[in-house]
Amino acid sequence: MPRIIYFDPAGARHDLDVDLGSTVMEGAIDNNVAGVVAECGGACACATCHVYVEHDWLPMLAPVSEMEDAMLDSALSRQPNSRLSCQIEVADAIDGLIVHVAPNDS
Repeated sequence: MPRIIYFDPAGARHDLDVDLGSTVMEGAIDNNVAGVVAECGGACACATCHVYVEHDWLPMLAPVSEMEDAMLDSALSRQPNSRLSCQIEVADAIDGLIVHVAPNDS
């Protein structure tokens, strides 16, 4: 199982083993990581699973789709390393991925 490292909005670190094929959002929800709201349940329709990906990891991820880009435009505090965690599939290639939960409540 790949390990994903989450930093919640308070700065607390959560090192979590997440099932292959699930999403970074599902790993956060399954383990009660604060700040990941995921109102739409992972349908790329709300931006409440917004995270900041550590810059070194960005090239390892699939590119942002048009739909994700549109949703990120509605996210609070979008940055160049912003992603929707529901759109990041967990794979061996991202073992050790580091994400910081963005401010996701309005």
